[in-house]
Amino acid sequence: MSRYDIAIAGAGIAGASLAAELAPHARVLILEMEAQPGYHSTGRSAAFWSETYGGPLIQPLTTASEPGLAPFLEPLGSLHIGRMEEAAKIEGFLAEFEGSGVELTACDPRERITGLRDEWALAVWEPSCAYIDVGGLHQDCLARARRAGAALVTSAELRSAARVDGRWKLGTAAGDFEADVLVDAAGAWADAVALHAGVKPIGIQPYRRTIMQLRTEPAAPVGLPHVGHIAGTFYFKPEGDRLWLSPHDEIPSPPCDAQPEEIDVAIAIDRFEAVVDWRVAGLDRKWAGLRSFAPDRLPVYGFDADAPGFFWCAGQGGFGIQTAPAAAKLAAAMLLGTAPDPLVASIDPDAYSATRLRR
Repeated sequence: MSRYDIAIAGAGIAGASLAAELAPHARVLILEMEAQPGYHSTGRSAAFWSETYGGPLIQPLTTASEPGLAPFLEPLGSLHIGRMEEAAKIEGFLAEFEGSGVELTACDPRERITGLRDEWALAVWEPSCAYIDVGGLHQDCLARARRAGAALVTSAELRSAARVDGRWKLGTAAGDFEADVLVDAAGAWADAVALHAGVKPIGIQPYRRTIMQLRTEPAAPVGLPHVGHIAGTFYFKPEGDRLWLSPHDEIPSPPCDAQPEEIDVAIAIDRFEAVVDWRVAGLDRKWAGLRSFAPDRLPVYGFDADAPGFFWCAGQGGFGIQTAPAAAKLAAAMLLGTAPDPLVASIDPDAYSATRLRR
């Protein structure tokens, strides 16, 4: 069957989770340009579920996603650390989430991390932070979508999209398809998909983020949480008996198969060695991924007011995985014209609409 109610461009976590919500109620097609879903951002994530990540306007989506993520979460905890001269940032961080329901406590991180240098004397403890089994979550979403009847077509890069008689005629590398609605869940390629469809882009900008796996001497202490700089210049977290480290870089990039740069790896290690007195004994591997943002750094969910049948599901930045269950429920309600799931009923979808970016 080549005719569908809804075609989703992109089979990363955004497209896969949305397809899982939609497939029981509509004929759904997922088009993935790569041979393997999740090859880009989803497959390269160092994902953790943190209610504060992305800021107060993302937090409701993150919190509402916890029930859907629960089978894929493992306790981790997070320390947001700073030097004495960054006290105002610590206080501002606590104030930002006051009244949100997120449990946060000021503390001395040196009591939790052996080897932390003395100047790192301030921190906020976020106990709810957890690992996410990204691969398990992504495969579960795809499996649920397929069981409900969704079709997944890989190696199907979108080459053309035309609105004819109220339907989208889609030309792909894997053949031609038709759909009433086209959902743009293409991550770093979101604006490119829009251009194929004759839709004005909304300014989705990809940024490169570098991650590496290290061995240290001594090895990272048992029970080490996620550790991030309150000013956003690094984070590291345990991964078995190794550490995953990032310089928290955001390097503008075109949509591409992102690769790490040696300078970013060197910067990350230099920053890490200024935080702890552990020696870097070896670099096991390094990689990079693209995190894509709208100009105001909020995600975009909703129909384009100027393009009938075109729906945005884009700009999820680095919080796309931790917000995927709630975002999928919110977007599915808009696409199906149904009441939102109780988990997201209190979230205003207009806060994430494409209309805000057209003003």
